[in-house]
Amino acid sequence: MSIRVRLTLWFAGILFPSLLAMSVVSYYELVAEPRDQAARGAGAKKEEGNDENGVSEVMEILAWCGVPSLVIGLGGGWWLMRQAMAPVAALTQAVERINEQNLRDRLPRSGNGDELDRLTEVFNAMTERLNQSFVRIRDFTLHASHELKTPLTVIHGELETALEDATLTPSGRERLLSELDEVQRLTKIVEGLTLLTKAGTGQIILAHDPVRLDELFREACADAQSLARPHDIQVRMTECGPLTVSGDRHRLRQLLLNLTDNAIKHNRPEGAVTLQLRQAADVAEVTVVNTGKGIPPEILPRIFDPFFRCDPSHCNTDEG
Repeated sequence: MSIRVRLTLWFAGILFPSLLAMSVVSYYELVAEPRDQAARGAGAKKEEGNDENGVSEVMEILAWCGVPSLVIGLGGGWWLMRQAMAPVAALTQAVERINEQNLRDRLPRSGNGDELDRLTEVFNAMTERLNQSFVRIRDFTLHASHELKTPLTVIHGELETALEDATLTPSGRERLLSELDEVQRLTKIVEGLTLLTKAGTGQIILAHDPVRLDELFREACADAQSLARPHDIQVRMTECGPLTVSGDRHRLRQLLLNLTDNAIKHNRPEGAVTLQLRQAADVAEVTVVNTGKGIPPEILPRIFDPFFRCDPSHCNTDEG
């Protein structure tokens, strides 16, 4: 139940006793008191007639005064409640529009110093603290990823130099290759952190150049076949017609590589990945289908959240 309805019911609860009290007073003034006066100078028959006339007068007063007063009171109470709650509704809508992208925006204050004005001030202070927290997290992530790049580059170079040693034993070479693979994986993670942080702050400027998307798609398919070969996964392309789009070639290639890589990683052994590129109206439609574990419907709205991973206990279907 909304506050507006609740306040209106409270107002009605006060109005009804008031009308009842008015009826009691009217009955006393118009019936009881005249009846007592008439009893002193008239007989019982005349008194009965006065009673009937008094009751009819009270009912007439209630009909012509009480009912309109009740309607006007309820209507006025509803209007007053609506006017009183309008700032609350406006504040609620303004708060609902707040997200991590507009924390710097301030909610408008009425300036009259009432409770709602104070509440708006509290909301503005809260969003300012949240914005400062987000800024500190972004700055820390950018600084940490930048500082990690140098030692990772040094380690990568030293491992590549060590692999060129002719006296290296097969077991030692295998160990160095494993370490080099982990360093490369850490480098990709650091680059991903930098990319996500800059994307969240709008620091990434995307190019809008003509790009042959079908060429990128064929390259992504070839890369996917190389990645899938060790896992005995078949990658096939069913459709890829000539298609040119406006975009950033590097980011589009990265996007296609991420899609195909995930389709291979989250697949069953000896499974398959099907790729398709076609034009649907004025847009390019890319389809990547695998035979691996499916994603539950309740998880789908969150799959594009940064760093979100599906819980294996909820992703145990055999179709995808």
